[in-house]
Amino acid sequence: MAAPILSFENLGVSQGTHWLFRHLDIFVGDRDRLALIGRNGAGKTTLLKLIAGQIEADEGTRSVRPGARVIMLEQDPDVSGFATLRDFALAGDYAPPAHEVEAIASQLGTDLNREAATASGGERRRAAIARALASEPDLLLLDEPTNHLDIDAIDWLEGWLARYSGAFIVISHDRAFLTRLTRQTLWLDRGSIRRNEIGFGGFEEWMEAVYAEEARAAEKLDAKLKIEAHWLQRGVTARRKRNQGRLAKLHEMRAQRAAMVGPQGVAKIAVAADDSKTKSVITAEHVTKSFPPPPKNPLVSSEVETRDARGFPASPEADGGQGPGRTVIKDFSLRIQRGDRIGIVGGNGAGKTTLLKLLTGQMEPDSGAVRQAKSLDMIFIDQQRSLMQPGKRVRDVLAEGGDWIDVRGSRKHVHGYLKEFLFDPSLAEARVGTLSGGERSRLLFAREFARESNLLVLDEPTNDLDLETLDLLQEVIADYDGTVLIVSHDRDFLDRTVTVTLGLDGSGHVDVIVGGYADWTAKRQPRNAPRVEKKAAAAPPPPRPASAKLSYKDQRDLDLLPARIEELEAAIARDEQALADPNLYARDPKRFASLTQAIEQARGEKDKAEERWLELAEKAEGMSG
Repeated sequence: MAAPILSFENLGVSQGTHWLFRHLDIFVGDRDRLALIGRNGAGKTTLLKLIAGQIEADEGTRSVRPGARVIMLEQDPDVSGFATLRDFALAGDYAPPAHEVEAIASQLGTDLNREAATASGGERRRAAIARALASEPDLLLLDEPTNHLDIDAIDWLEGWLARYSGAFIVISHDRAFLTRLTRQTLWLDRGSIRRNEIGFGGFEEWMEAVYAEEARAAEKLDAKLKIEAHWLQRGVTARRKRNQGRLAKLHEMRAQRAAMVGPQGVAKIAVAADDSKTKSVITAEHVTKSFPPPPKNPLVSSEVETRDARGFPASPEADGGQGPGRTVIKDFSLRIQRGDRIGIVGGNGAGKTTLLKLLTGQMEPDSGAVRQAKSLDMIFIDQQRSLMQPGKRVRDVLAEGGDWIDVRGSRKHVHGYLKEFLFDPSLAEARVGTLSGGERSRLLFAREFARESNLLVLDEPTNDLDLETLDLLQEVIADYDGTVLIVSHDRDFLDRTVTVTLGLDGSGHVDVIVGGYADWTAKRQPRNAPRVEKKAAAAPPPPRPASAKLSYKDQRDLDLLPARIEELEAAIARDEQALADPNLYARDPKRFASLTQAIEQARGEKDKAEERWLELAEKAEGMSG
């Protein structure tokens, strides 16, 4: 067996007067695809920095295979001290080749000439991704890689990682991203770490089995205090079970909504009955919004000035209403009913924030009309989390320094309310500035959801959240009595929460689709195209060659490989489901080993089949062009 790329033995890190974690043993082998899972505050980012060698451990020995490159993509890349994003991307211990950085940046749709000091979070993140991927890492460490990326960039990154021959460890709240890419799981929980040879798709079942076994052991020992220490985990488990019922309710709501929407997803919605559950709250009729071009810069060519590598407007935050000389929203009509959960999706620059501002009355259309119900009382939670002041105590934010908080007409004690939002009640005296980014977001949700309202607007709500908080947010949205508007790139979250999806492709047209993100993509993509990773940001399905210029074998492979890829995907999914049994190794180690080997072989064959199909597709496309 080959030596691991990296290992840590007896790892320990102290935090003040206590240990954040201790006695951890970690190893990373060739082609490992590890999901690092844990609650906010468990120490995931700290552990990743220790593995990267950026900080020193208080205990333990770190070993790296000689010559191996360990590269980390940080959650908030520090571009200070660099004039442009290109200067930042070409710096570092393993300075990557400029042409590789340029190629990746182009496919991600970012301009490396952008001044570093004024670059947005998404631009900094894409430049950091270009630097990390171009550095030829043997082990890639990814801390929330999808934050601030649009869906096209996430798709591209997934495709690159699927073809990547090295190993990676990833922290992410994006369930779809984790499920598609990971094959092993590291679970950092209450100061210890567990490893399982299953991807994230089997994590929740494994976690529930572990907690159930701990609860049984605690009951046998009659350890009431130990059981009480698990109030959070038990609450999370109960929430997940309740969320299954909420998902069933969501599908029922989608079916009811589908009856109101005309064919092909157009917004011909029946006139609502005048009762409290179906009354219209926002009506948009033939809305169009355009933006004039900015003043021309004689030092910059018009092509560079107006478009990025994917054809979207090249502006600092093109989605916020600064698109140069184009129609962002064109002839859009929709009637939003009370109780609707509306998701807004699309690439950066497609017009998501513009559409949100039009619907909420923050921006006027050029033509058409948007009407809001007079009784609307809106809560708006933006991705900047601007309401949180670092110097305030948690108690000050929630209850203006008191012990009680009014929660939509009922009084609750601050400590009890904190527990509902997965906080330890002792944090009531903590300063906001000491909380992690995810904890601040959760505190903001706790504060805002206590208010009376009937319209909830969430702009990228899932950034910086852990998986437990996402479950909580899903629960809050499901139980909310009013209407919800969500702008998000989190595909799984949208599939779990929204009844209607508004999809923007950058042309000004808005698809109105009953269902979530998956329903929108199903409409956009041909159903007979095999699910393969893309080599570019938007690889089109291959056309059949106009003339028979492929060899017989090539044409046969082009025809038959899609079905073979589907067979392999089904086999991998079946074996992974069997491998997700937490007791399988103890019960039948031979079957565990054979399943692991079968999955690895199937993945290898699938990778080769996809590469062969892509090669033939490109060849056929070139012949037909």
